[in-house]
Formats: sequence, structure tokens, C-alpha cells
Amino acid sequence: MNAPIDISDIVLRTDRLILRPWRQADLDDLYEYASVDGVGQMAGWPPHRSRQESQSILDKFIAHKKTFAIEFGGKVIGSVGIEEYDDWKFPEFMDKRCREIGYVLSKDYWGQGIMTEAVKRVLKYLFDDVGLDAVFCGHFMSNKRSARVQEKCGFTHLLYDKYQTSMGTVEDNEVNVLTREIWHGMKPVPIDNP
Repeated sequence: MNAPIDISDIVLRTDRLILRPWRQADLDDLYEYASVDGVGQMAGWPPHRSRQESQSILDKFIAHKKTFAIEFGGKVIGSVGIEEYDDWKFPEFMDKRCREIGYVLSKDYWGQGIMTEAVKRVLKYLFDDVGLDAVFCGHFMSNKRSARVQEKCGFTHLLYDKYQTSMGTVEDNEVNVLTREIWHGMKPVPIDNP
């Protein structure tokens, strides 16, 4: 089942990052990375065409209280969202407290271990503070970077499916899962050293 989430008062830290609720002052940073070709498409949405479009998304981030802004060096460079999942797809988890995560990172910061660091910190919060039993995460088969992040964080294959994007395309998708037992049984890896 989808566990309730409210991150409105939550701030998470690593050596390099601050993960925090979004603020209206983050609009320019959001538009800067979300308008770049190749960023949103990896998650199924087209590049933002205007600041007004980014404002609409920012308002949702703030209102829904489930998406962390990733702050690096005083600038927001991406996000980690704690989403509801389709529980009918996973009947074996119906009696468990679960969520799905999704993430996006500015193209300028790809390949630096930042997303792995951010996801590990959010997973620690979800398992240790929220008490989730499992977290799901998917990636398009063509998105090797996202697959690698999930692998580094301990996710394992659950199923393949098709994902309908907001761009009208259908993508081959892999859904992975990480349980609390596996998370706690993993060899400790510093969150700030991906």
C-alpha cells in the first residue's frame, strides 16, 4: 500500500548535498535544467518551454509535499520525488508500506555520483525514518545512467513493462525494487561517497 508522505519539514544532508522542500525562489534553477533538451525525456516529459511551465510544476512540487529539491553549492540542480505506485501491479506488496521514487538531474552534473548520493540519502530517510517496507524505481531501457544509479543503490529487477510518457510515446521500462531487509543487509557505503 502507498504509505503517506509529507516532506514539508524535512531537510536531508550529505557532505555535498542538501535535499529539501522546494521554494518559490527555486523557479529560475528549475527552469534552467528542466528546459534543456535530453533531461526530461529520460523521465518521460518534454523540456519546459517557458518559465510559466516551470512555475506550474514548482507549484505542484510545493503543494504535494513529496518531492525533494537537490541543492548543490547553493543551486538547485535536480529532484527526487516520492511517488505513489500502482499497487495493483504488485499484489505481493499489498500488505506492505511502499512508495516509488523518481529523479532528475541537471545535465551539467551527470557523471559525478550526485544522483546516487541523493537517492541513497532519500532511501535512508524512507526506510529508517518513514518505516517503508519497500521502494520501487523504474527506468527506460534506453536510460543506462538511471539503471546504473539504481544498481548502485541496491535495487533489483522486479518486472519489465511499457510506460506511457506525457510526450505520447510508449517506452520499454524496467521496474526495480529495494526492500528494507535488503537495504539494512547491504554492506554499509557512505552516502556522501558514491
